[in-house]
Amino acid sequence: MQDLLPGIPMGARRNEDIALDMMRFIAMTTGYGKTASSGVGFQGGGAAAKPEDYAAHLLELYGKCLRAIDGK
Repeated sequence: MQDLLPGIPMGARRNEDIALDMMRFIAMTTGYGKTASSGVGFQGGGAAAKPEDYAAHLLELYGKCLRAIDGK
């Protein structure tokens, strides 16, 4: 594996990987973008009516996470 990624120290993580983990955590703990359901608490980003909408919500969240990691 180390031969495939020269110049990247062992154990280093790319910003994209960190943003993906962050997106997963937020989506799983808040239900971000999931279809409408009756529940108490934070309902992040609205509810998706179709799987395509849910995917769009997750992609939007990933972009926000990546920008946060990049500091932009």
